[in-house]
Amino acid sequence: MPQSMNRERENTLAANNNDKDFVVFDHVQKSYDGENLVVKDLNLNIAKGEFLTLLGPSGSGKTTCLMMLAGFETATNGDILLDGNPINNIPPHKRGIGMVFQNYALFPHMTVGENLAFPLEVRKMGKSERDEKVKHALDMVQMGDFSGRRPAQLSGGQQQRIALARALVFNPQLVLMDEPLGALDKQLREHMQYEIKHLHENLGITVVYVTHDQSEALTMSDRVAVFEDGRIQQLSSPDALYERPENAFVAQFIGENNTLVGKVESIKGKTASVNLGNGVKVDSLAVNCGEVGNSTTLSIRPERVRLAAPKTKNTTNAVVKELIYLGDHIRCRMEVHGNDQFIVKVPNSAGHKHLVKGEQTTVTWAKEDCRALDA
Repeated sequence: MPQSMNRERENTLAANNNDKDFVVFDHVQKSYDGENLVVKDLNLNIAKGEFLTLLGPSGSGKTTCLMMLAGFETATNGDILLDGNPINNIPPHKRGIGMVFQNYALFPHMTVGENLAFPLEVRKMGKSERDEKVKHALDMVQMGDFSGRRPAQLSGGQQQRIALARALVFNPQLVLMDEPLGALDKQLREHMQYEIKHLHENLGITVVYVTHDQSEALTMSDRVAVFEDGRIQQLSSPDALYERPENAFVAQFIGENNTLVGKVESIKGKTASVNLGNGVKVDSLAVNCGEVGNSTTLSIRPERVRLAAPKTKNTTNAVVKELIYLGDHIRCRMEVHGNDQFIVKVPNSAGHKHLVKGEQTTVTWAKEDCRALDA
């Protein structure tokens, strides 16, 4: 493409930008070998002040997108804009973006204070202003008394706090986080999730966060982009992802999910009648099941299934295969229409039905809790 046309395209993209389009991926592609696309035609707009999580399994393209935004990878095709300005050709250190990595990336030979001062020195900031900003950043992460220590003298959780403070010390408008809590134990990880979310809310910064941990994504995010095979499969709020998955991949990847395979018998409005075989037909929401005669995968969350309830249209036989006591609920693994991994969560409350392994019973769910998706 001629240089004049490139400039014209950049100006047009920038003119159309606003606060709702603080970060823009415009038809972005990435290939490492010139043949296979790791990221396939990504179009994504991120609002100023938003906490967006890129979620997906290994190799889905989420980290590559973050690295292109940071400037550590270059897009093969397409444009990336930050606050209205194309940044494809701007080096990482001139993008003004804070970055937090899983391995902390702290300089071991520097003290905590020196680690935080380093990005300010690179920006030619005076000593008195540096000292003030370092103190403020350490106080934000409750590490004000640790300025003189070296990273090796800190625990993993403390090092991650310092890495977070270093990303925030120069007041960036955008902070990128690549699996920042992956090296922490479960309890500390959950604590840091809330700390990062509270910092985001208090500072009003824009955060783009990469993880493969779905519970982490649901806990922290305003919106979640679920990646698979280099594409966004669904971009929604956490509750919409869980309650209203748009395809079978998202339904399986987000939370626990039961599936039953059937054939679409009829579609009336938003309701699909699905034949599960052996004379059993159930009603479901027709979400992504195509036409009559198509195979479909039914998606039902375990907590939406009731055992031995009054018979409805969506009632079918089940056999208890395993019972696991988990305190507040009993996890029942059932066999339902050939699927012996069908899970029902029974609340451990007064009056709940006591089951035994091998018992035959029935399972029931509401049409509104069952989604007919792609096969």
